[in-house]
Parts: sequence; structure tokens; C-alpha cells
Amino acid sequence: MAGLMTNASATNKAVLDRYMRLPQPDDKVMATYVWIDGTGEYVRAKTRTIDFIPKSPSELPIWNYDGSSTYQAEGSNSDVYLYPVAIYRDPFCLGNNRLVLCDTYKYNKKPTESNHRNSCLEAMTAAAEYEPWFGIEQEYTLLDNDLHPFGWPKNGFPGPQGPYYCGVGANKVFGRDIVEAHYRAALYAGVNISGTNAEVMPAQWEFQVGPCEGITMGDDLWMARYILHRVAEDFGVNVSLDPKPMKGEWNGAGAHCNFSTKAMREENGIAEIEKAIEKLSRCHVKHIKAYDPHEGKDNERRLTGRCETSSIHDFSAGVANRGCSIRVPRGVAEERKGYLEDRRPASNSDPYQVTEVVVRTTCLEQ
Repeated sequence: MAGLMTNASATNKAVLDRYMRLPQPDDKVMATYVWIDGTGEYVRAKTRTIDFIPKSPSELPIWNYDGSSTYQAEGSNSDVYLYPVAIYRDPFCLGNNRLVLCDTYKYNKKPTESNHRNSCLEAMTAAAEYEPWFGIEQEYTLLDNDLHPFGWPKNGFPGPQGPYYCGVGANKVFGRDIVEAHYRAALYAGVNISGTNAEVMPAQWEFQVGPCEGITMGDDLWMARYILHRVAEDFGVNVSLDPKPMKGEWNGAGAHCNFSTKAMREENGIAEIEKAIEKLSRCHVKHIKAYDPHEGKDNERRLTGRCETSSIHDFSAGVANRGCSIRVPRGVAEERKGYLEDRRPASNSDPYQVTEVVVRTTCLEQ
């Protein structure tokens, strides 16, 4: 029934294009405000007209919305405030129109429970002297309207994993049009997207954002997620950030976090990398709780010690080992400088929480 309802509500994009070609007044800009809702893993958006081209988030007006409809407020006191924090070019409306990433604040001007950017910014400001760089590998799964993996047989399964990772060919990858469109749209928007590839499970893909310094990591990844959902919407396909969308011997989805400081990137930085790993080993439980929106419950299904994951219960580290909590790339070990990869964050993790806890543990020792 859900699939039928979705198909019945599909619209003709060729008809839409007729209206999108209408000239837009030079003194009018559409600003689409984007924010994280109360789930901590999905985004919402709405658009307003402004009469100038914004150069800085501080120029944009604070707005509000009905938080009782986004799991962020009670109906009797429902207004939640949107504070603009980052601006991107709009790849959907084009021209001078903009996407505006926003923080969310309650009626008393305190951050909502899903606003982790506020405390992340405090940590990044405190750790600025370390020049923390991040790169996050965002895995996701494309789903058809019946919420079955896109391109999979409707009454069965594709062949075992093996031929799909970085695959080429109609029988090995599903949904490349969406991936390519997202890549181009993210570049146009100004997101620091650095690559993409098909993943181990068919219909599963990955894009990478970074290197980004400090708070920009979270900003760019959240906007990249919004753009992905919007692109897939145009194709009539759904995006899932579930860390384990299919049970059994199918790879889950993560958001591996690559991290370095200035000292790690300098000559003999391997010593600083090893120190960071030691600090991370002492805070495993704290990190697991920060690495998905449900304090580890989502990751329990993924971090089993199988399918290229470590066990959620144990901390481990190794060179070029994808079955460890922390992987040191082979090239880093050989050059004795560079970065580490934390493979524990789930695909639906909040990058603000992930980067904050990494910085607080390794740089601020909190």
C-alpha cells in the first residue's frame, strides 16, 4: 500500500521545469532553512523570501517553526527558533538562492536536545591550537518505495557480497544516477565533498566529506545529507542511514571518522597518533554512546566483529585492519605521520557529537 501511495503521488518533473524556468526577480532570494529534527538523524527544511543575497549567516533573520511536529516541543509551547550558522549555494533552485544550515533553540533560548553543534563549537574553539582536521566516510543505502533495497529482487536476495564494492555494470551497482547527481549538487553547493564509491552491499554507497577543520566537518556533512535526501526524492528513491538495514551476512553502514591534529601531520607524527589511540582506548564506552543517536543501541546491530567491523564491547587498533575500532592506514604507518580512522561511528551518527568527543578525548583530555 505504501508503494502504491508513493507512486500515485509522483509528479511530472517536466511540468515542474516549466515553472522553474520562470524568471526570478533580481531583488528576491529564496533561502531554504535546514535543521536537524528531534530524532537527531533526520533533517527538515522550509523556505522564505529575503530581499538581499546573504554573505554571512549573521545577516539572515532568526526564524521559528512548530517544534511539536518535529519531536522537539510540546503543542502548548511549540515555537522553536532557527539560528542560521552556515550558508550554501542552492543546487535545486539555482541562481542567488541559498541553503541555510541552522541551529535549533527552545523557547528559553537554550539548545534543543538534538542541537549538538552548540557544545561541539565550544570544544572546537577550545582545541583550535591543535588544528583538528576531519574527514567522514558517509555510508548509506538506497531503498525502493517498498523500503526494500533498491535494485534487489523483490522476492529474494542478490548474489553474495564480493562483486559490488566499487563495482561497474548494471548487475553490480544500483542507483548510480542518484550518486552522480548528489556529487555534482554537493560540489555546486560548496560542500567539501571529496569522493564517492559503491560499497560492499549492493544498493549501498558512500561519499566522503573532508578534510574539514573544526566545526565545518559537521556543517558540511549535515548539508551533504540534506542534499542527498533531496536528490533521491527527485528520483523517487529513499535514503536510509540505518547502520544495519539488512540482517545477516550483509555489511552494515558506518560513518568512519578520519582525524588528525597538526602534530600528527608533521614529521614523526606517528608518536602523536599512538598517544591519541591510547587516550581513545580509555574512553571506549563514552565514544560508543556518542556514535549513534540511541547511545549505542543502533550500533549494536552493526558492530558485531563480523562484516568488516570490530566488536562493540571491545576496543582494538591495528594497521590496515578493518576489523579494528581504530585503523591506522598502511601509508600512514610507512610515512610515520598522517591520521587515524575511527571506524566505530554509525551511519546515522551526528558528526557534531562524533567530532566533539574525539577532540575532547584526544586534545582536551576531558
